[in-house]
Amino acid sequence: MAFAQTAHGALHYEVVEQTAPWQVRGLPILFHHGIGSSSMLWRGWYPALIDRYPLAVFDMRGCGRSHIPDATFGWSLDLMVEDLFAVADAAGLKRFHLVGESIGGTIALAAAIARPDRIATLAVSNGAHLGATIGRVHAWKKQLDEGGPAGWSKAFMPDRFHADALSRARWDWFEAQQAEWPRDSILEALSVLIGADLTPRLGEIECPTLLLHPDGSPFIPVPVMAELHKLLPNAALNVIGPARHGLPFSHAQQCAALLRTFLDSRGAG
Repeated sequence: MAFAQTAHGALHYEVVEQTAPWQVRGLPILFHHGIGSSSMLWRGWYPALIDRYPLAVFDMRGCGRSHIPDATFGWSLDLMVEDLFAVADAAGLKRFHLVGESIGGTIALAAAIARPDRIATLAVSNGAHLGATIGRVHAWKKQLDEGGPAGWSKAFMPDRFHADALSRARWDWFEAQQAEWPRDSILEALSVLIGADLTPRLGEIECPTLLLHPDGSPFIPVPVMAELHKLLPNAALNVIGPARHGLPFSHAQQCAALLRTFLDSRGAG
């Protein structure tokens, strides 16, 4: 197992590369998942991408095999951006394509603002630039207080997926891994997300940007993503449905195919 060492604990990551020697190798893709998910979220994206692009995934701070902070830890968006680049540095990714979903999308936007020289292209799935616009999350603390992470996860699932979106095995797996998130990690990461406002600096993101958004997210209405699309200088928007906030998992093949087309149209680099 590989770990990126930071001043605040280690972050688990993996790099997978299966580019054939006769294939033109593209720049690597770094993926950032959101609250309640893990690096495993992206497995359904691999088949569409792995023949040309090295893929790097990691467990964000607070979950999985990465550092689990205690209740006194100082969470911030800047720290999360530092974590992203710490993983990129440890994996040897000098310049890369960046994909983020939910809070991972917000962090990806902030990373593209902070270090535009490192980001070749950006893709944001079911993410927002303005945390104050995100709905229904204030109920999470009550759900966690009453039912713990398992109760919160069960209540969250209908917001993630339509009832017929997943097989029973995939539904059960996602619910179980989501329930493994510590309560403090959920609430602290959420507080960072709600406090985020990248609106004034979005015009600085000049790299090509792909926006993927579900038609029925209970948290981020389509007009919020449409506003993000409007504010970015070089963006394309795809609204996908029927889908809820778990779009990257329920519609993995479709999202990955859109990303592949987006990247290939810009050449290997």
